[in-house]
Amino acid sequence: MKTHSNAVDPCDLVLAHDFLIQMGGAEKVVEVMAEAFPEAPIYTSATLGPNLFPAFRSPRVVNTWMQCLPGMLKLHKKLFFLYPLAFRSLRVPAGKLAWISSSSFSKWLPKPRGARFVCYCHTPPRYFWNADEYLENEIGNPLLRRFVRMLMPLFRQSDLRQSRKIDLFVANSQNVRRRIRECYGRNSVVVYPPVDVERFQVGERCDDFYLIVSRLVAYKRIDLAVQAFTKLGKRLVIIGDGPDRARLEAMAGPTVEFLGRAADEVVTEKMATCRAYVFPGSEDFGIVPVEAQACGKPVIAFRDGGALETVVEGKTGVFFDRPDAESLTGAVRDLEAREWNPRRIRRNAERFSTERFLDETRHLLARVAESTPSSLLEERLESRPMRNAEPRAVERSGLGRV
Repeated sequence: MKTHSNAVDPCDLVLAHDFLIQMGGAEKVVEVMAEAFPEAPIYTSATLGPNLFPAFRSPRVVNTWMQCLPGMLKLHKKLFFLYPLAFRSLRVPAGKLAWISSSSFSKWLPKPRGARFVCYCHTPPRYFWNADEYLENEIGNPLLRRFVRMLMPLFRQSDLRQSRKIDLFVANSQNVRRRIRECYGRNSVVVYPPVDVERFQVGERCDDFYLIVSRLVAYKRIDLAVQAFTKLGKRLVIIGDGPDRARLEAMAGPTVEFLGRAADEVVTEKMATCRAYVFPGSEDFGIVPVEAQACGKPVIAFRDGGALETVVEGKTGVFFDRPDAESLTGAVRDLEAREWNPRRIRRNAERFSTERFLDETRHLLARVAESTPSSLLEERLESRPMRNAEPRAVERSGLGRV
């Protein structure tokens, strides 16, 4: 039996991500990996925008020709049909171990002889597997929407083919683990994303306002919170910007305040002094609610997605069951009727630390690097995807518990 050093030769590792344009939770995961493996090149389609994390302002980032497309910064989502061609133009040296961060197209990276591909999957691409949601939020033109809808079956088939060259899928939550099984017929290991819990501390101050930190896009369902807190007449502070901001401001009452984009120091201060954090949408994981818990603050969350794995009902937060303002209003009243233990809430957040993420990731990479193709231990569950499969009990992969 092989012994495992829990270390990966940094010269053998490459990193990949879909695009480095909007800095969100997925990009934070890539940033942590980039800082942990400073010699590893980062392959991506394009790196653009004024808010790039420092790790991405480096010659180690290898972009495709999409970097030079006019309007790429604004149109990067609408140009989805170009990404497969772009990633196929990249060349990873033979024999490398690639850690591929993906919620869309980075799996199209060509796999050279002797290479191993580990995919850290934030979600199977919603472009293809949840097409109605994507079309409603991203494409307003009815004719273009119809054309794109016709293309989706072809992209789903291609995405499924790309998934077959992945040696090991790593899911960012049990929620995504189920989606990987449903879409690709593959098993996966869960490694929760890194959360910088040390950036936050439990404070004594608690002001009478609730907080949201988010990109303002329709699927985040910030509208539910705006409606609920307008009706309640309670103060809600919203940090973030996005295409849905004008609509949200139009429906907001005087107790709802929009701060736009804010510096990390402002976010940290607001997180430490709010009464509770509000998480009204369904996310694959959701890093910000964990950051709020690192400050000892309870969370009000919609009962779906990653929040079911990060929020402990009655101990670190409360849930609301229906995606409407009335149900959220009831959850606010429920939270205010309870007593909360900030130290207990903080301990829950510490389960998702950056140190834990890197330790588990290094262990998995070392195992994959040492395995031969016949002993890679993660196998397809089915020869075809299980699109309508019912969620099954959690199973361990052959790599053992992480």
